[in-house]
Amino acid sequence: MEDTLAFAERAHAGKPQLPLVLRLIQNTGVQKRHIVQPIEEALRHPGFEERNRIYALESKKRCPGVIEQALANAGVGVRDIDLIIYVSCTGFLMPSLTAWLINSMGFRSDTRQIPIAQLGCAAGGAAINRAHDFCKAYPGSNVLIVACELCSLCYQPDDDGVGALLSDGLFGDAVAAAVVRGSGGTGMTLQRNASYLIPNTEEWISYAVRATGFHFQLDRRVPGTMEPLAPVLRDLATDHGWDVRNLDFYIVHAGGPRILDDLAKFLDVDRERFRHSWATLTQYGNIASAVVLDALRRLFDEDPPVPGGTGLLAGFGPGITAEMALGAWSTDAPTNVH
Repeated sequence: MEDTLAFAERAHAGKPQLPLVLRLIQNTGVQKRHIVQPIEEALRHPGFEERNRIYALESKKRCPGVIEQALANAGVGVRDIDLIIYVSCTGFLMPSLTAWLINSMGFRSDTRQIPIAQLGCAAGGAAINRAHDFCKAYPGSNVLIVACELCSLCYQPDDDGVGALLSDGLFGDAVAAAVVRGSGGTGMTLQRNASYLIPNTEEWISYAVRATGFHFQLDRRVPGTMEPLAPVLRDLATDHGWDVRNLDFYIVHAGGPRILDDLAKFLDVDRERFRHSWATLTQYGNIASAVVLDALRRLFDEDPPVPGGTGLLAGFGPGITAEMALGAWSTDAPTNVH
């Protein structure tokens, strides 16, 4: 944060919005972020074409190692994967990176591909839900999810809109991967999923696509969206026979402090129950679709629930869209497999 504030003071020196910029950055709660380039380079703008070239280069450099770790954690190999879901809203490749991964890492040529590009931060939850659907449709299948979010390649140093100014201090870069196994393994056994779009909010989170790339646009009403979404999450749990206030774990998108605080308030859940999401936000920033995967990693690493423990996973993003899943913790493999 100290580096970000220092750069903001130089970039906006003498401008009337400087106090607002500094306040927005300080209020994010983000203490540290990881980015694929030095911050000096990230705040330069070499053009959309060059930034997308860096996106292609960095995604191919960084995804394979993360994927290999995810496969090892799940106890499966590349030949066991039947579908790859690749999610990213920070660069564009056609064909999708899924084609390159299949060719370069030895996945089967009949591996199905689902790229998801336009659900933003909700895409991590969407990927998990589509993997769940696939495994129900094709029992025994295995799905690899890959999230590659290089948000720093979307920074717009000359954009003074509130959305851009907020993103300067909030978003970080991350690559994450997870495996949804059709059977076996240790982790969250998915039982139910759902989607919900708040009516008439499609312009509240968006990109303006210009010659300089993707310009993040954020409506001031977005932080208040947890109030209408909390009843949807509560009803999902109730319909499943669970009380949303008394689950054993919660994995939710860390869009910012207000999102997490409001969700705890409106669900009547202790703020501390979202500790994994808070840790992701503080240590990595908002890493878009990768947030739920990192928060889930923290659950695995720090305090796995007892078998049968109930949980909720939810991602929020443009639309305004919520992607939600319910599941129970299962352990039927060695504890280091997840």
